[in-house]
Amino acid sequence: MSTPLLKQAPSAEGKEKIWTRDFTLICLSNFFVFLGFQMTLPTIPLFVETLGGNDQLIGIVVGIFTFSALLIRPFAGRILETRGRGFVYLLGLAIFIMSVGSYGIVLSIAFLFVMRIIQGVGWGFSTTASGTIATDLIPPKRRGEGMGYFGLFGNIALAFGPTLGLALVGKISFTQLFLICAALGLVALLLSSRIKYKKVEAVPQEVRKWDLYEKTALPPSILLFFITITFGGIATFLPLYATQKEITGIQWYFFLFAMALMVTRSFAGKLYDQKGHRAVFAPGAISIVIAMLLLSWLPSSLVLYIAAIFYGLGFGAIQPALQAWSVQSAPAHRKGMANATFFSFFDLGIGIGAMVFGQIAYLYGYHTIYFISACSVAISILLYLVWIGKNHTTTS
Repeated sequence: MSTPLLKQAPSAEGKEKIWTRDFTLICLSNFFVFLGFQMTLPTIPLFVETLGGNDQLIGIVVGIFTFSALLIRPFAGRILETRGRGFVYLLGLAIFIMSVGSYGIVLSIAFLFVMRIIQGVGWGFSTTASGTIATDLIPPKRRGEGMGYFGLFGNIALAFGPTLGLALVGKISFTQLFLICAALGLVALLLSSRIKYKKVEAVPQEVRKWDLYEKTALPPSILLFFITITFGGIATFLPLYATQKEITGIQWYFFLFAMALMVTRSFAGKLYDQKGHRAVFAPGAISIVIAMLLLSWLPSSLVLYIAAIFYGLGFGAIQPALQAWSVQSAPAHRKGMANATFFSFFDLGIGIGAMVFGQIAYLYGYHTIYFISACSVAISILLYLVWIGKNHTTTS
């Protein structure tokens, strides 16, 4: 008589509610701060050009932001476990609002460097905290599905943010644009102030430690690194590449990319929960390789749009699965550090991509960026095959 009951328990737990009041608030807050951030993503390179910067300086401006976020994440992960989720998240949002709003008074690239470093600190705090807050609020048996929904709000912001930012350039000043982005961060701050955050739990002295990463999160984070290198090349140089090739409709690239992301995330999270990362990683990575090769070729707007769809389908499948994998195996008191590790490698990929690709674009042209990006994703596929070949019981 006990066997049927034991079989039913996981099913009942698996149907625990995801859409609570607090989970809805963190998703909405994540949407607004990402919308403000995504509006700056394709417009910062254009802003640097107005200040007299070239491709190399554009790469450094983008890269210095991501490296700033990267360096602060281990500290954010530690403070999440000692001072609490709300403290880190609200602090990060406040720094983001201040730094982005200050872009409106930037008159030199040197000053912009300083403010990008400060923005990176705010971004590192807020995004590390938001992912951990979402993890706290999602039932463990539905973590892949829940993280897919959480990421979906960032994807909706991605669908409209770059498009809106590019549409506003030329119609309003950069000062007005950056103030709008800061105002969106303020909305996120107001929403997040209403969340009931998980209380800090006392961690036994014998398991306390100060370190820079969570080792159980390293395999998915390293895979993510080789994939987000591609994003450094897209976010930083694709608008300039399209202009050089006299290809119009770059704003539609970001829109189609985000739409494809949303489609994938509607089912990829559930697929991860049911079958693990093996069901989503390889197909997603192959889709990204195809997208990069198409961008390297790029003869027309149609090819640009097809590349956007392939990239969105691939990235939408991989990113939430790897994030869920990162926190799944971490001890309860190390979830914050696991998220910090995951996003550190996310930032490292984008930062290295932006800075290295700036030099590559200067020497060999924009098209070379995307061929090298395809090779980077191929490396991640090879590493994944090696890891699952060595350990058939890899945690899913």
